[in-house]
Amino acid sequence: MIKQKTIAKEVTISGVGLHTGQHVTMTLKPAPINNGFTFVRVDLEGAPVIEANANFVVSTERGTNLEYKGIQLHTTEHVLAALVGSDLDNVIIELNASEPPIMDGSSKFFVEAVLTAGVIEQEAERDVYVVKDVIKYVDERTGSEIIIMPSDKYEVTAMVDFGTKVLGTQNATLSDLSDFKEEIAPARTFSFLHELETLLNHGLIKGGDLNNAIVYVDKEISSDTIEKLKVAFNKETISVNPNGILDNLTLHYPNEAARHKLLDVIGDLALIGTRIQGRVIANKPGHFVNTQFAKKMAKIIKEEKRNQVPTYDLHKEPLMDVTKIMSMLPHRFPFILVDKIIEMNETSVVGMKNVTINEEFFNGHFPGAPVMPGVLIVEAMAQTGGILILSTVPDPENYLTYFMKIDNVKFKHKVVPGDTLIFKLDLLSPIRRGICHMQANAYANGRLVAEAELMAQIVKSN
Repeated sequence: MIKQKTIAKEVTISGVGLHTGQHVTMTLKPAPINNGFTFVRVDLEGAPVIEANANFVVSTERGTNLEYKGIQLHTTEHVLAALVGSDLDNVIIELNASEPPIMDGSSKFFVEAVLTAGVIEQEAERDVYVVKDVIKYVDERTGSEIIIMPSDKYEVTAMVDFGTKVLGTQNATLSDLSDFKEEIAPARTFSFLHELETLLNHGLIKGGDLNNAIVYVDKEISSDTIEKLKVAFNKETISVNPNGILDNLTLHYPNEAARHKLLDVIGDLALIGTRIQGRVIANKPGHFVNTQFAKKMAKIIKEEKRNQVPTYDLHKEPLMDVTKIMSMLPHRFPFILVDKIIEMNETSVVGMKNVTINEEFFNGHFPGAPVMPGVLIVEAMAQTGGILILSTVPDPENYLTYFMKIDNVKFKHKVVPGDTLIFKLDLLSPIRRGICHMQANAYANGRLVAEAELMAQIVKSN
């Protein structure tokens, strides 16, 4: 069992944003369990929080850009790659601008900041999605493709083909996250000259210089372009090295471009929000295909989690039998719909009901084809949740529980005599003023049979 991890103390990094040219201060802070990676815009009123979430991606031009409730973030991939590469789960990223500092165009300085802060284990198990089947996303327009297949660890391969003489086909592989710091983190972002000219003409990459981006010269460089580059990079002279790269920069690796593309894949897939155990193979990756694949993976994981059937030992002594349940709930025959409470803590409760042909409702629903009414399955889930909320008061026998709202109800399979129903309810928010908001799931025969969001309130009966 692997524990979740966060940093031991906060650490601050300063620099400029690549595209805005603004001076940026970024502070990495320890985060509680299950927080994940969250950005906080401390320069804005109320310090709004933006979760590192694939569904918040709004643009992938010149970086992965997020937006939530009108608040934007730009170029998030390098810092997210550093956090994943440092084997972290929960970190708060405070920014006083819309994008992290570009530094040297890699994740190196962010990884070093994490090392300065230190890493600590937390008292919660890491949630890891184990890939069991091949999952694929293809961008038909570009031919870019990402697949993930089963593996005993998280590993990534990036294969790139830029179709130019100066930068042809390159591959890079990260076989283990422990190698990220040395093998991938120092790989810097890059651009082709023709792309750079477009960006300069549109007033972008204001924070760029020859120390934070590799520029591959894929066309003849004109004297006009040289003059623009001098101004943009604040250099008296600009020339092209024999290897086709603008001067004042030496490659860290022969395949540095492929390694940086791999870095981007790791950063973009951090937006899935769940750690992955599987082998990723990215052919001609880019931020668009990366984030589309992240969205697909997040959807698959969410659906599988929702349909995942929890297992309990139904033969052990229950936390509450039906007599104890009836001492808390006011319901009586024929409307007491919970037989046992199996587990309960401050935020969740698990109950059970054996469905038999003796149920009163089977007389009319339906003669010759008995099916438990869906509304009674919801009622049974609510009664189970009622035990949770009533357990917060010292005299539960003096309270009644009333529905306030039922949302997102779905019935997936029928329930018939002989089935054993398991109800699992989890708080969606803390109980306040006797109001309880829960996610309720009902399982039978090894599958999810019903689900709903329930809101109820307890009120004194006298």
